[in-house]
Amino acid sequence: MNILLLGSGGREHALAWKISQSPDCNRLFVSPGNAGTNLFNVAENLVQNGYDQADFQRIANFIQQQNIELVIVGPEAPLVAGITDFLKNNSSTADVLVVGPTQAGAELEGSKDFAKQFMQRHNIPTAASRTFTADTLNEGLEYLQKQTSPIVLKADGLAAGKGVIICTTHDEATETLRDMLQHQKFGEASQKVVIEEFLDGIELSVFVLTDGKNYHLLPEAKDYKRIGENDTGPNTGGMGAVSPVPFADEEFLTKVKEQIVEPTIQGLAEENIDYRGFIFLGLMNVDGNPSVIEYNVRLGDPETQAVIPRLESDLVELLVATAKQQLSEVKVQISLQAAATVVMVSGGYPGSYEKGKAISGLSNKSGSLIFQAGTKAEEGKVVTSGGRVLAVTSLHSQLKTALEQSYIQVEQLHWDDVYYRKDIGQDILRYSADGK
Repeated sequence: MNILLLGSGGREHALAWKISQSPDCNRLFVSPGNAGTNLFNVAENLVQNGYDQADFQRIANFIQQQNIELVIVGPEAPLVAGITDFLKNNSSTADVLVVGPTQAGAELEGSKDFAKQFMQRHNIPTAASRTFTADTLNEGLEYLQKQTSPIVLKADGLAAGKGVIICTTHDEATETLRDMLQHQKFGEASQKVVIEEFLDGIELSVFVLTDGKNYHLLPEAKDYKRIGENDTGPNTGGMGAVSPVPFADEEFLTKVKEQIVEPTIQGLAEENIDYRGFIFLGLMNVDGNPSVIEYNVRLGDPETQAVIPRLESDLVELLVATAKQQLSEVKVQISLQAAATVVMVSGGYPGSYEKGKAISGLSNKSGSLIFQAGTKAEEGKVVTSGGRVLAVTSLHSQLKTALEQSYIQVEQLHWDDVYYRKDIGQDILRYSADGK
């Protein structure tokens, strides 16, 4: 079949890499794609033709012209904007299989406030919280003073993974809340701000593929959001990931399924929300019990680059079954190997950074996978075009060795002012060594 994948990041490169291996994949198009999906014959990019994932009508026209049978929506923005609804309500694309929730389902990520209320309605464990606007700022400031620090402030809308701020003092929380609501620190995303209880535990991500009735758990992962080593500095879109996570044992994952996954899917059905796609559960393990930090309505990045290489099943078969609500008929096979992903970024990220830096070493393979994100082809070279540029993933029976292999590959890659964290996965190695 002909397949269209929307997106341009490392997540989409990893998905394209896996999709292209399926015997059911005839032609794979990525809109807009990046240098990784294009240069190495993984797929055909649409970026050169000016396609924009926000131009729903043009995408619908392309689907019709190229006889696309399956559409996978990678990033959250088009889902929140309602691309699934658009394609299903368009006569020319109504019969096309789409993996990605409707706009109503995408509100789980599009609005932190909606997600909190949804969890409360369906008794899903999550941190205590309240939501405030500029009109209720004074109430929010009073609420802050009653909270125990640290205090978590979350922009309600989409903020590219940077809308969560953990404030260590009440003064910092007060200043940040004013900055978010009065000065719109995150633009429209912070017209509402969720003030949330800080949960003390170990964070992890659990990925679910659901057709709205049935589901499969994909490999869990732990990502590293802060720019600095030892989890210091501002949040980023993600600086690395490892999978599996040793504390996510059978007992813990059973709690996740019974207390979170199944009530979520059942709650969506009860509210008549058509949800066929991925659910990313950002969880905190608090003394062996899972609590939801956030929902995402797509796969995470860079977790995808660690999770997808561990998937031994045919991804296209799984995605088709998801769109057709036949997921119960397909099994999922997961590799027992560990995956270690290290993200390489442009100097200055997540603040301002320069683009157009030539990348060297891409042909020097050491057995690792190199997934491209913020890259583009320019005059026969691959150059940087974003903050997060590359993600290097290695697989091995031992996480320690997988990490070592990834860092060997990372050291062979270079561009001016490259930066990466050197401590990815070290906390997991210590956790395993301590036998916790």
